Amino acid sequence: MRFHLFHLAVAGFCCISSLQARELVREVRIANPTGQPREACPVVLDLKTYAKGLDVRSATVLCDGSETASQLDDLNGDFRADELAFVAYVPAQGSVTCRVTLSDQESPRTYTARTRAYIKLHDQKGKHPEVNSITYPGNADLLDMYNSLYGHGAVFESELAAFRIYMDNRQSIDIYGKTHPRLEMDHTGFYTTKEQLAQGYGCDILWAGQSVGAGSFRGYQNEKPCYIDTVAWRRQTVLASGPVRAIVEVADGQWTYNGHPLQMRQRYTLYAGHRDVEVSVDISGPLPGDTFCTGIQKLESEPSGFMQEDGLCGSWGCNVPEKSKPDHREWVGLGLYAAPGNRIGMEEDDFNYLTLLRPDKDRQIRYRLTVCARREKDGFKTAQEWFDYLRQWKAEADSPCTVTVR
Repeated sequence: MRFHLFHLAVAGFCCISSLQARELVREVRIANPTGQPREACPVVLDLKTYAKGLDVRSATVLCDGSETASQLDDLNGDFRADELAFVAYVPAQGSVTCRVTLSDQESPRTYTARTRAYIKLHDQKGKHPEVNSITYPGNADLLDMYNSLYGHGAVFESELAAFRIYMDNRQSIDIYGKTHPRLEMDHTGFYTTKEQLAQGYGCDILWAGQSVGAGSFRGYQNEKPCYIDTVAWRRQTVLASGPVRAIVEVADGQWTYNGHPLQMRQRYTLYAGHRDVEVSVDISGPLPGDTFCTGIQKLESEPSGFMQEDGLCGSWGCNVPEKSKPDHREWVGLGLYAAPGNRIGMEEDDFNYLTLLRPDKDRQIRYRLTVCARREKDGFKTAQEWFDYLRQWKAEADSPCTVTVR
């Protein structure tokens, strides 16, 4: 029996019926084609493909023999795991092999939390109860929506940065910079006190105003970004909040755009060990002429920035994130890179570096945004350091690790 199980595991498939448990074993090889090591390479297994017929309830991942944190995510609310996610260190021009065991039996495992996402209600008693999802009718007052949530919208973070997405027609992305790498949102919630600042906590570092902020998604009409106005309903949902990744979804039903209705779903994914966010936008009903945009803002004080024809844009400068505290100034770095298949142009206006977008044949738009705060203890201190990093970041995006599953 031992030889039989070993033989099947090497082949990449193992089925055990003892005690009515079933398991699948997959061998996952991650290869890095570049000369830079990948500190936290995201790996995602589609369970419909790699665990077909198995209702996966638990998983164990061993990379080069050592257990690594993993996360099972139900992304459609049917109480079945759809994806397994983990991050792995992959050396420069090297590879790592991971052994993934998937089981239909519950086997709780505890890992250190490295990401967090939440939606909290704003209540008079200050309890701020947490909810998984919230939907507002399209005729709801924008300011009422904005003020009804603690933090004004969904919040998500890794050890390196935190983000929030405003619950209104702007759906703007605001950012929080950290001094030390750790999770902080359950302590500060974007509202850092003087005492917490003195203790080394981070804080809100960006005033987005009327700009696109840090990679906010917009329509594009009359050669200008436009908000997500005239909808049947608006929704924010936390799809995942775990040790490995946080996923927030923003959905708009019956968005009237260019005179016709669209159904839109935006997903924002942040992995452990990352300061960059992967954005995917699914749009149902677009017409060939529909154009959308995203981008990054120009900072209000001592700004510097660039746009490249290959789609990379970067921004650096200082700003006052809270206008009620004019003496509190923060230095910020922003970056954005859109998938070549979606990018149709680059534009610059008084407030933004913009990337013009159209959905691909699958009606999807994909881009990445990244941020930094000069307050980071071991972070970027100059525009040049940040811009050099952005070019390396783009090079890694253009040469992703390859994942082979057996």
